[in-house]
Amino acid sequence: MKESSRKQGAASPCAACKLLRRRCAQDCVFSPYFPADEPQKFANVHRVFGASNVNKMLQELPLHQRGDAVSSMVYEANARVRDPVYGCVGSISSLQQQIDELQGQLALAQAEVVHLRVRHSTNFPGNGLCPDSPSSSGSPSSKQVSPQDNKGIFSHMDMVDEASLGESMWSC
Repeated sequence: MKESSRKQGAASPCAACKLLRRRCAQDCVFSPYFPADEPQKFANVHRVFGASNVNKMLQELPLHQRGDAVSSMVYEANARVRDPVYGCVGSISSLQQQIDELQGQLALAQAEVVHLRVRHSTNFPGNGLCPDSPSSSGSPSSKQVSPQDNKGIFSHMDMVDEASLGESMWSC
């Protein structure tokens, strides 16, 4: 591991110590998380949070949580460099907007499925049976569903889900 080569004194200082122009001690809190070959990683974190604050945060955390904390700081710092005003909140907002748009598209697709089912049951009134089923009757005496009977079908589209769109109608 990199830490063992540092103890021998052969490795270069970590990215943090290199940027801060200081000697990298064997017990350097930054070295496990900011290797010398990734200088931009620490540069962004230092620019956004400051080396002193990062040092304090890491020392206050148990060893097993430090890696996750550094990953979070690196993510936030990179987001702040890309978007100084909103940071990662801008990314989250953009993703939420995409979710909203996709949910709208899904609702439209579900509404279309319901509409097609209603149209199908109107054209083939056999209590939901397939048109070529022996028990479905295409005779004029069969009860036709009028558009007025179906006027509320789209009023509760948020309740339509994949389970309710099962295979009962299309299992012919």
